[in-house]
Amino acid sequence: MIIIGEKINGFIPRTLQAIEEKDEKYIREIAKSQTEYGADYLDVCAGTAPEIERDTLKWLIDIVQDTVDTPLCLDSSDVNVLLDVIPLAKKPGLLNSISGETGKCEAILPVIQGTTWNVVVLTCDQTGIQTDPKVKFSIAETLIAKAEEYDIAQERLFIDPLVTTLATQQDSLLSFNEAVRLIKAGYPKVHITSGLSNISFGMPFRKAINTQFLALAMSAGMDSAIMDPTSADMRATLYATDALLGNDEYTMNYLTAFRNGLIGPAKKA
Repeated sequence: MIIIGEKINGFIPRTLQAIEEKDEKYIREIAKSQTEYGADYLDVCAGTAPEIERDTLKWLIDIVQDTVDTPLCLDSSDVNVLLDVIPLAKKPGLLNSISGETGKCEAILPVIQGTTWNVVVLTCDQTGIQTDPKVKFSIAETLIAKAEEYDIAQERLFIDPLVTTLATQQDSLLSFNEAVRLIKAGYPKVHITSGLSNISFGMPFRKAINTQFLALAMSAGMDSAIMDPTSADMRATLYATDALLGNDEYTMNYLTAFRNGLIGPAKKA
């Protein structure tokens, strides 16, 4: 399971507060803690007004890279901002994202051609976010073909079927998982990712929904997620699900995580 740490994101209220107050200490703390708890990438998203997004993202990138060596997931809906900050990364990581919207693939794919940058691929287009799994698959198929035109291997693509919120779509999980199955059946080498906590937006006791979504989506073939690795509940779900799905040989990862205190009952003071 490829973990993309979600916490350096201005759309999270506590992180936005740190950004507004230029609280470097907090940004360094969440960069360290996510890395210590197993993040493979750290998502870095400004989440600010467009006129200050570029400068904010540069500020965050400098702090994170000065603190940890974990590869970055550079995250912006503005293609021009992404293009500006790519050279700031000390090593290739993950770009978030391209989609079927006009111009995004044409701007990003030539830049990462011949590099080892990976890229998140959203299954949406000019008509917006889709709910039909077959439409999501069709968009993914088109974008995978575009990536191949630039010699970008399927292994470098993180397809995000864009889970919708359970509060607004009752079959959100079912639709997401069906899209995952269709994409993995057609293109087994691509990764499947998600902004995991989106499914619980607007719901009470969100961690119950998030943990169950993680387990069920992993069983459908999701092998990556933008998530909070510092959450004990999420870590336990991830390691247990991986073992139950037969992806953890002799359950060694689960046992090692338990011995190292990554999972297990909270220690009493």
